[in-house]
Amino acid sequence: MNYDVAVIGAGVVGSLIARELSRYNIKIALVEKCSDMAMGTSKANSAIVHAGFDAKPGTLKAKLNVKGTELMPELCKTLFVPFKPIGSLVVAFSDEEMETIKELLNRGVENGVPGLEIYDKAKLREEEPTISDEAKGALWAPSAGIVCPYELTIAAAENAVMNGAEFIRNFEVKKIDFNGKEFTISNGETSFNTKYVINAAGVFCDEIAALIGDNSIHTVPRKGEYMLCDKSIGYLAKHTIFQCPSKMGKGILVTPTVDGNLLIGPSALDIEDKTDVATTSEALADILEIAKKSVPCLNTREVITSFAGLRAHCDKDDFIIEPSEKNEQFINAAGIESPGLSSAPAIAVYVKDMLLEKLNAEEKADFIPSRKEPVRFRHMSNEERKALIEKNPAYGRIICRCETITEGEILDAIHAPAGARDVDGVKRRTRAGMGRCQGGFCGSKVVEILARELGVELNEITKCGGSSKILYERTK
Repeated sequence: MNYDVAVIGAGVVGSLIARELSRYNIKIALVEKCSDMAMGTSKANSAIVHAGFDAKPGTLKAKLNVKGTELMPELCKTLFVPFKPIGSLVVAFSDEEMETIKELLNRGVENGVPGLEIYDKAKLREEEPTISDEAKGALWAPSAGIVCPYELTIAAAENAVMNGAEFIRNFEVKKIDFNGKEFTISNGETSFNTKYVINAAGVFCDEIAALIGDNSIHTVPRKGEYMLCDKSIGYLAKHTIFQCPSKMGKGILVTPTVDGNLLIGPSALDIEDKTDVATTSEALADILEIAKKSVPCLNTREVITSFAGLRAHCDKDDFIIEPSEKNEQFINAAGIESPGLSSAPAIAVYVKDMLLEKLNAEEKADFIPSRKEPVRFRHMSNEERKALIEKNPAYGRIICRCETITEGEILDAIHAPAGARDVDGVKRRTRAGMGRCQGGFCGSKVVEILARELGVELNEITKCGGSSKILYERTK
């Protein structure tokens, strides 16, 4: 196997880079060590499209955040990904914090963030009726929004594959050799060759860079825990509600999701284990207590699940997007922590332009910019549902009752380009299992459908790849 470019890491950044590169007549590999794309930070974050007032002026974070946020609405429209431009509020609870709000306003203006405005207490209360009486005012950022991060990742990877990129899953890069012209990338069993490498491996970027002798990157996993609440209390926040930021991040937020749930979090704890995504009762209790400072009526009764994600924090405190000092054909896209999701569309263009200076590649005349629009049965009218079922009866069989997900949607997820191969893959593509029962009723049916469509035994189906089997053997 020989490629022009190998993108290591199929998170939102790597997948969007692969999509941008697939506009050109080059051979691309999108390489992922897990069983699917969006298996790391891209499936467990705040899902916020930040306005860009927080980043230090002059940094890549500042530049690419504002540009990425500008690109996001049209990108999501093109790829049929849920996006809502709901705006954000940074709330101050003291005179001192009101001064911080003014500093953020000035920084945002310098960064080129449009429409920033400081709300007084009355205007804040008008916009967010559930806000705490202790709030004194807020910074309003109308260009902020919310997106589904894993669906954006999936859509980008699908579209890249539609345009000729190859998605190589379950391939953990363990060795990289260079012969003076091209790299040989190996997982210990098989290998392939490529002229250029894009290192977009998230919290593992430092380890991938070290394989070519580049030890300039030091990635610290910054763990963030979240609580996801039922849609029944989604009304408690109309906008993303931040508290004043600290050196550890943007603090505890309360925000709607694009699907109508309410998200609370994250915590911020630097850890050593790059695989530790366990939640703790202590951290979740702290999150709720702090979040109630913004919205006092929050409680745990409506929490349907909790989860944790890892942000790739680097000691340089900025994105690292540049060719390695060890090899100019190896490009690092490292330290992509918040606002990484917001910046991702701009990062993809930035890396693409960097690579095109090195590659003599022509743009495709037949590039396909979009993907097939996913069926979202739950959003259809009864007339639309009836017409769809008449064409394909599989859309008439409800598998997930909480989210109204049909068998037809699950079949589409499995048979899409770079489609689902496990239960969580179906879940991220369709929302089957994301409702209040968290897959308690639909999980077994999803396993059956996967086994049938993939032509394997039931006990070969996993939750998320590897050894995460749902069933091991038949009982007597």
